[in-house]
Amino acid sequence: MRVLVTGAAGSIGRTVTIGLCERGHEVVGLDLVPEPEGFTGAWHTADCADPDAVRAVFTEERLDGVVHLAGVPDERSLPDELTSHVITTAALLDQMVSHRITRIVYASSNHAVGRTPRPSSSDPVSDQALPRPDTFYGVAKVAAEALLRLYADRHSLDVITCRIGSFLDEPTTARALSTWLSPADCVRMVEAALLAPSPGFAVLYGISKNTRAWWDLEPGRRLGYEPQDDAEAFADRIPARDEDDEEAAHVGGPFVTEQFHRPALDPE
Repeated sequence: MRVLVTGAAGSIGRTVTIGLCERGHEVVGLDLVPEPEGFTGAWHTADCADPDAVRAVFTEERLDGVVHLAGVPDERSLPDELTSHVITTAALLDQMVSHRITRIVYASSNHAVGRTPRPSSSDPVSDQALPRPDTFYGVAKVAAEALLRLYADRHSLDVITCRIGSFLDEPTTARALSTWLSPADCVRMVEAALLAPSPGFAVLYGISKNTRAWWDLEPGRRLGYEPQDDAEAFADRIPARDEDDEEAAHVGGPFVTEQFHRPALDPE
């Protein structure tokens, strides 16, 4: 496939770009910054929140699908979060419809359901869980998922929204033993989402095959995502911390705590 990857210079973006290329796909990169050293494909330095810039990319490139990874990864004001995650998604979706591109893989977040209490190992959080964001970042991810659902229903798009856990080279906290997504599994996840036959609108949880997983992996497996890595391999390296119990009370971890409480319209 020839795939547009937004946020291609970010940590997940670089991993996915390299991984997809190694698996025989052609990647067109899009980011606010110039292409990283070593990238050899087509690249566009532009803002996904600018509809004219996005239109120019789609006009220039022949594409088979979109992987939307762009967006601020931390907590900011509500308007900033909505621009970064919802407006960018809208700009891409409008051009997908105009150019008859029907497949998008979206990097959502576990923080869309972050205030969900920690589940038992026998009853993990499913793809049917109601939205329960823990931050304005989580609210924006919920809103982007809703927008994607609207376009899937209106325009018969195939949309896979990946609620990513903790993307790390290796887990570093007790919570991450449940939420870890390894780089290799991240690539497996994105490729499976790109290639799944006629998924319509689907949600999967972007985590590895963790023994202590809080989220159900079956929705991903139905789409062909078979994670291979397990955070448990690192368990004996991770020291206990005072904040572990608080971070384990809800699936959003520290994003649920008071340090993230702020007025919605606070200026930066």
